[in-house]
Amino acid sequence: MGLLDILLGRTKPVAPDLDQLFALPSAAVTLQAAMGFTPTGTGAVCFATVEGAAFEQTHREVQALLDADADRAGSPVELCRDDYGYSWLVSRRSPDQLPQLVNDLHAVNSSMEINGFGPQLLCSLAGFTDDSGRRLALVYLYKRAAFYPFAPLAGSGERRDNALELQVKSTLASDLRIEQDLNRWFPVWGAPGL
Repeated sequence: MGLLDILLGRTKPVAPDLDQLFALPSAAVTLQAAMGFTPTGTGAVCFATVEGAAFEQTHREVQALLDADADRAGSPVELCRDDYGYSWLVSRRSPDQLPQLVNDLHAVNSSMEINGFGPQLLCSLAGFTDDSGRRLALVYLYKRAAFYPFAPLAGSGERRDNALELQVKSTLASDLRIEQDLNRWFPVWGAPGL
């Protein structure tokens, strides 16, 4: 970063660090002990919609890689689009298989990155719920290499439980690299697995 960048207020972008995803299982233990949230077994990778043969080949490679897991029942990765035009690769596991789910998310991100689709990657998320039915996602921002909580309010349209999100932020501050700029805590309405 040069002097001109400092004077103009530009910052050096944070390099993606997919290994941050591996902190999710220990964060889940903290989240369950402190707040009663448990994994749902569903996670997803979001990216700007990509068309073409190169992406189809990457999707087939990811599918083949995750199909090789003998402990999985059913289709490992489902490709879907949300109402906002973004694509999601969704992985489903049993709720007690969070480490395997994290491996799936890492494999999907890595495959897309290696095949040149890194700039299209937006975020990854893992879903959680508590006994009262509240939903929560821990969202990893690919381009910020940090997590943030997203908690939609049940039955209220597109409204968030900001108090819960801030409570989760403080609870997981020592477990995950948390995005400090709250303006970057983007809502992921309609995200599969949430």
